[in-house]
Amino acid sequence: MLTITQFLTFAYDSEYESAYDLSQKRNFSNPKIYTAKGNLTKRWYVYFSFRDPKTEKLKRITPFYGNANTYKTKEERMEVLMVYRKVLLKLLIQGFNPFSNNTELYNKLHSKKVSNDLPDTVEAKAITPIESTSVEEPKIRLREAFDFGLKLKEKLISERTKKDYENKIDSLLKWLEINHPNLNTIDGLNKKIVSGFLNHILNKTSPRNRNNYRADLSSIVQVLEDNEIIKLNVVKKIPVLKSIPQRHKTYTQETQEAIFKHLQDTDPILLLYIKFISYGFLRPIEVCRLKLENINLDNKTIQFKAKNSPLKTKIIPKILYDALPDLSGLKPDDSLFTPKQIGGVWETDEDSKRDYFTKRFKKIVKDPFKLGLDYSLYSFRHTYITKVYRALVKEFAPFEAKSKLMLISGHTSMSALEKYLRDIDAELPSDYSEMLKRTNE
Repeated sequence: MLTITQFLTFAYDSEYESAYDLSQKRNFSNPKIYTAKGNLTKRWYVYFSFRDPKTEKLKRITPFYGNANTYKTKEERMEVLMVYRKVLLKLLIQGFNPFSNNTELYNKLHSKKVSNDLPDTVEAKAITPIESTSVEEPKIRLREAFDFGLKLKEKLISERTKKDYENKIDSLLKWLEINHPNLNTIDGLNKKIVSGFLNHILNKTSPRNRNNYRADLSSIVQVLEDNEIIKLNVVKKIPVLKSIPQRHKTYTQETQEAIFKHLQDTDPILLLYIKFISYGFLRPIEVCRLKLENINLDNKTIQFKAKNSPLKTKIIPKILYDALPDLSGLKPDDSLFTPKQIGGVWETDEDSKRDYFTKRFKKIVKDPFKLGLDYSLYSFRHTYITKVYRALVKEFAPFEAKSKLMLISGHTSMSALEKYLRDIDAELPSDYSEMLKRTNE
């Protein structure tokens, strides 16, 4: 009677006798599945090695992805990849060679209809004649590619920046649907098409906004290049346009005093919001981030996330400290500013908070005072930095005055502060009339 070992040996030999002789060197490794340790944000694929005819050593071949990464659960991806692995092994056994022309094998398989595991289109993709040493890369749809890039990028950026990226990607995809409806995959996105979209943004808005779109899209597309989803970041090749930065004019002494007096009677909450910008030299978005836990009344300091620092500490000057209401009894995680009161719950993101106070300022201050577009909440920061600097230069030499101002304004370098002072015209020369008179002598 035959033993189980004999049965298994017979079955094994019958399965592989037409494939290759195991006494000889195998020309390929068994296909394996890469699952990125279960991480669904990364690409899963089937990979294998094949013997290079030049070196006679096994060489890793470009992985095969198919449409596995369009599935959002581990079970679905694994199910698809297991079928790919099975078919790929069958193809290798039947003679598929990534280093040679496989036309004969292709015709043979299709004429005999050997495999029923997958539709013909999948198997054809795997054995179509190729000139390189790799299996043809699958084409990835635009939305899938951008989602992949954003998923990898989101761990490195703030929530606000992520939303900016999402909005710009959505704008691009909507524009492509209208202007390039036949463009469906990321490999078709070229420099000419992206330039057309950026020109569209330029015509609608401004050079500065167009440059912001270019920068954000380039950042995401670079992730795709780094992960070999595309060959080249075409957005990076598009030049930056020269743009004139938005100017926030400083208020005159009379206008500033009139605004404060007006708000004292009509909107004390908005007045205190502006005083944090004016006296604390915070940006409007930084004021919106403030919670009660950020304010230390004993030490008279504020801690907040700034433009140039994840956590910045500033003093609360006496003029601002005296303007604060009673904050006792409020919870540490309460927002300092809410629409109806100082201190409380305001469940919305910081951008929405900033937009709210911008619109409130327009309605209560800008419209009644007939202020132009160049006057904004940000203008109060410029106004008071100018005041402090001009007071300092009356007592100290320019360099010493700027050194003291750096501690107050929060600029991280002297060059950044000097550029800022030039931009807001805070640094003006003394009267040069005598020099002009000399030129006439």
